[in-house]
Amino acid sequence: MSNNPETPMHSHSHDHGLDGGWSAWRNDPVLRVVLAAIVAAAIATVIAVISLWPSGDGRQTAIDNANDIGLATDRLSATVEELLDRRCSYSTDEDPQDCRSLTLVVHEGPEAGALVALPEINLTYDRTIPDLSVGDQVILGYEDSTNFYFYADRERRSSLLWLAGLFAVIVIAFGRFRGVLALVSMAATLVVLVAFVAPSALDGNDPLLVSVVAASAIAFISLYLTHGFTPTTTVALAGTLSALALTLGLSWMFFEIAEFTGLATEEALILPFIAENLDVSALLLGGAVIGALGALDDVTVTQVATVAELRRHSPKLPTTELVASGIRVGRDHIASTVNTLLLAYAGASLPLILLFAVSDQPLDMVANSELIAVEIVRTLCGSIGLVAAVPITTTLAAVILRPAVDNEPETRVKVDTTEAVAPPLIEESPPTHDELDPVREPRWEDFGPAEDS
Repeated sequence: MSNNPETPMHSHSHDHGLDGGWSAWRNDPVLRVVLAAIVAAAIATVIAVISLWPSGDGRQTAIDNANDIGLATDRLSATVEELLDRRCSYSTDEDPQDCRSLTLVVHEGPEAGALVALPEINLTYDRTIPDLSVGDQVILGYEDSTNFYFYADRERRSSLLWLAGLFAVIVIAFGRFRGVLALVSMAATLVVLVAFVAPSALDGNDPLLVSVVAASAIAFISLYLTHGFTPTTTVALAGTLSALALTLGLSWMFFEIAEFTGLATEEALILPFIAENLDVSALLLGGAVIGALGALDDVTVTQVATVAELRRHSPKLPTTELVASGIRVGRDHIASTVNTLLLAYAGASLPLILLFAVSDQPLDMVANSELIAVEIVRTLCGSIGLVAAVPITTTLAAVILRPAVDNEPETRVKVDTTEAVAPPLIEESPPTHDELDPVREPRWEDFGPAEDS
């Protein structure tokens, strides 16, 4: 019993978090609608994945076509054995030119262990060859039909493995078991892209449909695998799929209005020769949808967690005020995320931007080119989807987390102050400094996420 006058006494408590379990979903119509929509989306995704699953015939046909036109070559590891810079064999006194001769030891292929001499490399006109030294590891291209070797690239697989290992260690050290799940989710995403999206599109299926199905599958796998099969994740997934549908609709509309051909890059020009039935424009649009997904799930999960935390601390806050508070929190996140999309697309196209800068064309003419216009449409449509994800997810979570309603009358304890007798004064020793401000050594657990978060 409280010693303060008119202290309310409650015989029950409220739990407004979404993580309390699935029992509340059976009694709440809003929750049932959300769950039914997610179940329907999951069933549709599974059926679409099964029906669009690649047979492999299209990929094999593309490989054969690439071989026929000389695009497919083997890649073999090798080591630089000898390097010699001298005048080119075709150099003249009137036109002196320097060339580099390379001799390498091949470690793979039909001539593994043999010395291979590459054709002369003109140092003046061929800028694709880096500054190599004896002992460097490189990758050679090999054409089986002509027994021809050529320089392809540096050997960097070992450095990539070291970086991947460092990344995994850091993620697991900070995220612990949740970090492990995040890495598994990343691996699953790569499997979907490599094993499903690419072969299915090469089989002749609509690349846009394949990309949408893949994006939905990735959303289900990554969210549930990383954040757990909880009501909180389900609400975030509903917001993600809703915002993704909006992004798809806007992107499709403006891709049609802008009349993109999808043939503005060198890779896109090659694809029709090796995959005749491939719709390159639809593939470009599908890439925009998948690209927007990565930022969407981050926004939706954060917004649901924010609304749940606000409701936990303010059980009686009206729904409208809860929505407004959640959106205010999401504004800063949206501002930084939109800039992230712009920087990501601009960074990938930086060499192209430099080329346009030296072309001395007006800015509007540069933006009109398909290479730049595609990135503009992807950035703006993806950003609109991100912005829309905040009110969509926040409103959905706030509607589900309704204000607390007390069904029991409050019992107040009144104290008669007229006859109250002052308690005897008991002399107590003042608290020590350690009691007021206890100090202990920091632990690693203080900086990591809680295991039940």
